Amino acid sequence: MIGGSQKLSVIEKIGYSLGDLAANLIFQTLMNFLAFFYTDIYKIPAGTASIIILTGGFLGAFCNIIMGAIADRTNTRFGKFRPWVLWTAVPFGVIAILTFTTPSLGETGKLIYAIVTYFSLVIIYSANNLPYSALGGVITSDMKQRNSLSSYRFVAVMIAQFIIQVFMQPLVLKFGHGDEAAGFKTVMTYFSIIAIIFFIITFFATRERIKPLPGQKSTLKQDLTDLAKNRPWSILLLVTVLIFITLALKGGMYIYYFKYYLNESSIATFLEMIGFNKFTVWLNQSTGFQWPDDTATAGYSLFNACGILFMIVGIVFSRSLADKFGKRDVFGFSLLASASCLLMFVFYSPNSIANVFVTQIMHGFFYGITIPLLWTMIADVADYSEWKNNRRATAIIFSAMISGLKIGLSVGGALGAAFLEGSGYIAGLSEQKASAVSGIKLSVSLYPGFIFIIAVLMLHWYRINRKTELIIESVLNERRNKSL
Repeated sequence: MIGGSQKLSVIEKIGYSLGDLAANLIFQTLMNFLAFFYTDIYKIPAGTASIIILTGGFLGAFCNIIMGAIADRTNTRFGKFRPWVLWTAVPFGVIAILTFTTPSLGETGKLIYAIVTYFSLVIIYSANNLPYSALGGVITSDMKQRNSLSSYRFVAVMIAQFIIQVFMQPLVLKFGHGDEAAGFKTVMTYFSIIAIIFFIITFFATRERIKPLPGQKSTLKQDLTDLAKNRPWSILLLVTVLIFITLALKGGMYIYYFKYYLNESSIATFLEMIGFNKFTVWLNQSTGFQWPDDTATAGYSLFNACGILFMIVGIVFSRSLADKFGKRDVFGFSLLASASCLLMFVFYSPNSIANVFVTQIMHGFFYGITIPLLWTMIADVADYSEWKNNRRATAIIFSAMISGLKIGLSVGGALGAAFLEGSGYIAGLSEQKASAVSGIKLSVSLYPGFIFIIAVLMLHWYRINRKTELIIESVLNERRNKSL
């Protein structure tokens, strides 16, 4: 391998991070609004929407494994992974627009259209995001530089998440002129154009520095056998699945939480007390922006903004904490603290608006610390596999993890839709049954908090601590230097 310690420029770190900003303009929309888009805008029954989302996620998981094998065996003058970011840029954008388009096709036609467009988006997302993620594992072999790169990347992710969770609904209202279906299509068109440009920038701004030794060959069977024997990979895969079940479940249910559980007049009083209403009036008058008049929507947007801003603060602390104490220990402690915050939502009444916002801020900070660490831990698992087996298979390891991510998101999203269906939720009603309201509350508190705690317990068997990280880095750098 060609390697050693490589210091990355700020331009390369920013260029790489723009790829995740691009993908997350679309990905975050899927995670936070797809169930709502299908049930309340395209009028697909909640149970059917749940099946589509779940099935699409498992399809994506399968595609990731295939894509991992293909990417590891791709050989071009631009590298193994960078070309895929470029090749998939335009198809990704086009299919994203189609997924959030609502043609009048009748019940069966709408179902077929939703399946075809969503499944196509899942496939192209795998072909784009798997190589992109693997690229982060071969840009540098330096553990500290890798931590830094991951921090840049996830600040970009948080920017995309902030845009989607805070401004998506106001943008939909503004560009749709009250027609949410038209608004979603227009906004997604703008996002897709931006995403295509950013993917191209990522391609030109990055380099692949860690390369397989000349003559290294392995079959897919060998790669999968290595994975099966890699305990850190197995543990991290389960942790990844559990984390993204939680994110999809609570993320998709927050909009219902504000609309049907929290008291509207209490939200309005809180927004007035903190001066948020005056701010939105100024914003509308100064920029022509159309902040939604609906109190629940305004509260939901501010709630997400608070969480995301403090996630970014957490990300800023993440690198220094990981360098000092090791990724695993910092990740586990922060995830446990985040789970504790989620469990606190169980105790809040519909009028406890201030407590809801303060707890969201605390949750955002602690969860933010974990965000870049998960992905650098996956890169460490790739190094661990190379250290043990003398073969590098970066993409197949990342593909397995992203498959876990897809499964988690699909299960979490499907669980949200299934909970709505099972609790008697009826789209469009101004007031829901008590059972539906209770199910919504549990879906943003007890259920996700409990799942996070299980993920923390799993880390007991993840043995790549700070000491092991340093040993792996030293041994691999020595091997790579000998190959020069």
